[in-house]
Amino acid sequence: MPQQKRRNQQSRKQKKQTLNQKLPLDQHELFRLQELTHYEEAAREKGFRTIIGIDEAGRGPLAGPVVAASCFFPPDIYVSGVNDSKQLTPSRRAAIYQELISNEHIQYHVAVVDHTVIDEINIYQATIRAMIEAVDGLDVTADYLLVDGLNLPHPTIPGEGIIKGDQKSQLIAAASIIAKETRDALMVEYHEKWPEYRFDRHKGYGTQIHREAIAKYGPCPIHRRSFEPVKSMVQDPTLETIQLTIF
Repeated sequence: MPQQKRRNQQSRKQKKQTLNQKLPLDQHELFRLQELTHYEEAAREKGFRTIIGIDEAGRGPLAGPVVAASCFFPPDIYVSGVNDSKQLTPSRRAAIYQELISNEHIQYHVAVVDHTVIDEINIYQATIRAMIEAVDGLDVTADYLLVDGLNLPHPTIPGEGIIKGDQKSQLIAAASIIAKETRDALMVEYHEKWPEYRFDRHKGYGTQIHREAIAKYGPCPIHRRSFEPVKSMVQDPTLETIQLTIF
């Protein structure tokens, strides 16, 4: 590593350590959130003004939709606690979600692509579709996109994919919370219709209790037929008969 680069990194580390020692808790949080706007500020320095964060929830589950959210904050707007949704407790995430959707300065939009589309075009393409719909559904017109993990091929708006973007960008983190809370609420609704699968507990992910329920009852209408082990189970004629008998 060049000596100047090493000195710069050490200087930033020392500065952060000094601030962490001296700042009260509320100022700690402000400093953390300001650091989370690095990508936003870099885009503004390039001349972009309406910068949108995008993230999704539900790429990996065996059941239910994939949900994408887009989010826009004006400059210098911060929401305490915003972070990668996976790093928040359910109660904390729910509280921050309410703050986000009730803040008059924040614009957001949610898009839901259901399991039938996932099975038809695959989960990657379904995720892209949900993200583009989330962007195009905003009341503001974006001119730059910050996307968690992938480069979104939007037909008219440039942007960048950021690996672990929900940990590095306030906009993406906010979108991750909105997407996660929206999808979880949908899965709780599905639990009320098909309680034997316990969608309220695992939200459709392939946990042991979920796999055991699929083995016992067969797939239900919202299971993704293109995902294993569901795919193999519906190809079994015996299980297809059980499924038709139940539903």
